[in-house]
Amino acid sequence: MASKEQLYTPVLVIGAGIAGCSAALVLADMGVEVTLIASGEEERDANSWKAQGGIIYKAEQGDPKSLERDILVAGHRMNNQRAVRFLAEKGPAVVEELLFKRLNVPFAQHAVNPRIELEWELTREGGHAAPRILYCADHTGSSIMDILLEAVKKSPNIRLLRGMTAVDLLTSHHHTRGMTYRYQLSNQCCGAYVLNEESREVETVLADYTVLATGGVGQLFLHTTNYAGAVGSALSMASRAMARLENLEFMQFHPTAFYHQNAPRFLITEAIRGEGAILLDAKGERFMSRYDKRGELAPRDIVSRAIMNEMLKTGAPCVYLDARYVRHDLVTRFPTVFEHCMQYDIDIRKDLIPVVPAAHYFCGGVLADLNGRSSLERLYSVGECSCTGLHGANRLASSSLLEGLLWGWSAAHDIQRRLVAHKNLTAKLRSDIELWKSPASGEHNDDPALIAQDWSSIRNTMWNYVGITRTQARLYRAFEEMRDLSSHVHAFYKQTQLSKPLVDLFHGCQAAYVIVQACLRNKKSIGCHVIVD
Repeated sequence: MASKEQLYTPVLVIGAGIAGCSAALVLADMGVEVTLIASGEEERDANSWKAQGGIIYKAEQGDPKSLERDILVAGHRMNNQRAVRFLAEKGPAVVEELLFKRLNVPFAQHAVNPRIELEWELTREGGHAAPRILYCADHTGSSIMDILLEAVKKSPNIRLLRGMTAVDLLTSHHHTRGMTYRYQLSNQCCGAYVLNEESREVETVLADYTVLATGGVGQLFLHTTNYAGAVGSALSMASRAMARLENLEFMQFHPTAFYHQNAPRFLITEAIRGEGAILLDAKGERFMSRYDKRGELAPRDIVSRAIMNEMLKTGAPCVYLDARYVRHDLVTRFPTVFEHCMQYDIDIRKDLIPVVPAAHYFCGGVLADLNGRSSLERLYSVGECSCTGLHGANRLASSSLLEGLLWGWSAAHDIQRRLVAHKNLTAKLRSDIELWKSPASGEHNDDPALIAQDWSSIRNTMWNYVGITRTQARLYRAFEEMRDLSSHVHAFYKQTQLSKPLVDLFHGCQAAYVIVQACLRNKKSIGCHVIVD
């Protein structure tokens, strides 16, 4: 059965986190009509909402060169220096333009004289040489997103559609009738097939320009701080569309996720360590100085490995974060952490916080330039699902919100320039795109038990073999298991009427498979990609 639903929009943005919403809002403010789609009905289904620590701004005296050095050191100098310089030099101006002037985000401030003149309260986190981070207590991401999403909803030029899951990118080489476009050297993205989660119909959304902003891949791992939709859908779709992917082996693990047998892995912000909290082993002794002279302020990959080493040495299920001597009032400075821990009878003012590492941020993704353009014509990629080379082999703390904001802004301006120059899809190309064709059987046999078992296989394989430390033997085992599972899931996918759980599984399996292959190709142990043999 072919879908009868077809929609045209000048710009299609897939994903409603900070990168997607920023791109949509900046375009809309310039008069461009945008369709912004998001899977699920829950507004907070994006990693941007979970960002606690803050967003990089600049130190009091301005410090682009110092910030560049910190990003390069954290990234083990595998970074794209142009991307690093772009963020360090342009980032603060975009923060001022969007977050100060356009959205008026209430970042923490302090009085500087008796006249009660205020200036920004800047904090420091691991890997940073100076305080340069704006924050809203310990809920910076949600504070930004509440205001940003409200502006998106109010914009007359943005059509926000929830309950819409992207299935595949439309391309001129793969989804046109006849052979005309298949003989052309250039492959163009023409929009996406999108599943309406309520009707379970696949709609064809044609767009002059498509922006991937779907977030990370944390849900491919057994332990993660990511939201439920972080299944690597951008990697899955872009790989099938033959767009270039880069740095897929670099998965960052956050060193301090809340550990409790009956609790999900809740992020304990790095800002707590930035404010003076220390890590203790099962005996109550500090250990970070044995691994790095920066102690608790070392980059995340170093801290994560140190914690795992201590856990393996002692057999303890976790280590502990001691925030009892932090100079701030913990209840007001870190209310989210305080409230969450109190749900499990842990008072961070007097109790130690049990923590373990968890999959947190993906440093690789769909290759993109400073404007967010991918190698596939008319396709952009911004935020965590992209790879601009900014992070190199590991990410500097509090850079993710600024990356999403800046590249969303940059992609929007680039798209607007191209639309003004009338670089749209041709009418012929639009008319030649085929509608989605569902399986002939049309059976709804997506058994939840089968899907749950496949997810269990993916997550355990990725955690055990492609986790914080890796060996060639583990990676080969992961490759074999993901190859077999991928073949099975592809066959199941082609025979079954689509549903959101099935599409998520298909994306997750494909994303895990390409990540494992990237890990195998890179024989060098560096940054987040740690090979111990």
